[in-house]
Amino acid sequence: MLGNDYFGGEIDLFSEKKTGIILSYLIEAVKILISLVYTPLMLRLLGRSEFGLYQLVQSVVAYLGLLSFGFGSAYMRYYSRYKAQGDAEEIARLNGMFLTIFCVISVICLCCGSVMILNIEYIFGTGLKIHEIATARILMALMVFNLSITFPDAVFNNFVIAHEKFIFQKIRILLQTLFHPFITLPLLIMGYGSIGMVVVTTGLTIAVFLANIVFCFKKLNVRFQFNGFKWNTFKELFIFTFFIFLNQIIDQINWNVDKFLLGRLVGTTSVAVYGVGAMLNTLYKQLSTSISHIFVPQINRIVAEEQGDNKLTQLLTKVGRIQFLILALVLTGMCFFGKAFIRIWAGPDYTNAYFVVLLLIIPETVPLIQNLGIEIQRAKNKHKMRSVVYFFMAIANILISIPLIKYWGEVGAALGTTFSLLIANIMFMNWYYQKKINLDMFYFWKRICALSKGLIVPLIVGTGISNLFNTDTIFNFCFAVVVYTIVYVISMWLFGMIDEEKKQTLTLFRLKGLQH
Repeated sequence: MLGNDYFGGEIDLFSEKKTGIILSYLIEAVKILISLVYTPLMLRLLGRSEFGLYQLVQSVVAYLGLLSFGFGSAYMRYYSRYKAQGDAEEIARLNGMFLTIFCVISVICLCCGSVMILNIEYIFGTGLKIHEIATARILMALMVFNLSITFPDAVFNNFVIAHEKFIFQKIRILLQTLFHPFITLPLLIMGYGSIGMVVVTTGLTIAVFLANIVFCFKKLNVRFQFNGFKWNTFKELFIFTFFIFLNQIIDQINWNVDKFLLGRLVGTTSVAVYGVGAMLNTLYKQLSTSISHIFVPQINRIVAEEQGDNKLTQLLTKVGRIQFLILALVLTGMCFFGKAFIRIWAGPDYTNAYFVVLLLIIPETVPLIQNLGIEIQRAKNKHKMRSVVYFFMAIANILISIPLIKYWGEVGAALGTTFSLLIANIMFMNWYYQKKINLDMFYFWKRICALSKGLIVPLIVGTGISNLFNTDTIFNFCFAVVVYTIVYVISMWLFGMIDEEKKQTLTLFRLKGLQH
């Protein structure tokens, strides 16, 4: 068991990483604001059919992302090892090896994408009309080219993260998030449709790639050494990344296969409804993952320097409580006011997206507050079993989803994914963290459950508002959400958060560092 030093000075969440955390949540706030304003306009300008087509093509092209074979996730582990040894020469050789690998993958991506474009009718079957096939071909060509750029960019992006330069990274993401809708919307109004959207995305991807290159060379003095390619290191790297690759396959199945199946079995309008729910689920996940990656270098450093499992449990629990505080507000708010929100935001035709998003985010909440555990597994090179178990659960997801889609369409697709998440992400993973990763999950859940006292009052108030108050108008909806948020914050402050968390929160907003 961990002692009373749980909130001690050894792991300081709000010192050097504070600015990165602030910018992370600023970006999420901007994304949510943009989604509230831009997405309904985009849905109406595109129409359900073209939006569904865009989502469908995107879900298929996403499978080419598997060509990365998980190499990007492995970079941090090897970089941390060489940095701990103080071996600059090996880091330069590592950079050269990774850049070579990703450039080769980029070429393979273009080749595979070309084959897919030439055979697009066979991929989508009878689910698309003739004019939709023509549009899908152009969309796929642009998306494949866009994806091919992201592979070599991964090397420079990981180098920035390894140096914990979160301010540059977050400002870059913030600008990309802001520019996309402001450039895309005029093109949509002029009638360029989904093709215009993808052109803008591709242009911004190129700009980000160039910005990363300039920053790494000018500010971080990145070095690449291409001679002396170490095949032994590559073999070790390949074995390590194979199971990350397997996990990427699983993610693609769980989050993209539903759209593909809906496109083949039902049609693009059903894909559009599911796509709205999936979009909200993505925003929900980003509320958690936007700060978790900030701690990846620290996790790898703790493991490389053998600082102990207690310290990893402390970090997992500390970050998990912060993530729960934020996610619980969104989750309970979505339960009470989500249906009204979707009707106002996306339109009455998308009402079923409410059930889709709930079926996705409820079981997803547990792994989201534990997502540092994934990085701990990788840092310890104990991620293999998780990948194998998740692979079989993903196959079960497909087999279950097909008959459910035939009966309940997009809701059935989400229900199949829910089953997979419940078994693999919640039941198996908590056992695995406890028994095999040596994290104290009893302690983790004790600290998480301690926050539940702060949920009692909001749940009572939310139930009353949703049952007695009509939230179908914009004014009533906004009023209800503001009241509920205020009640939630006050209740969590009084009954859920501990004194140290309150001090850290106040310090965060005052933008002053904590003392060790």
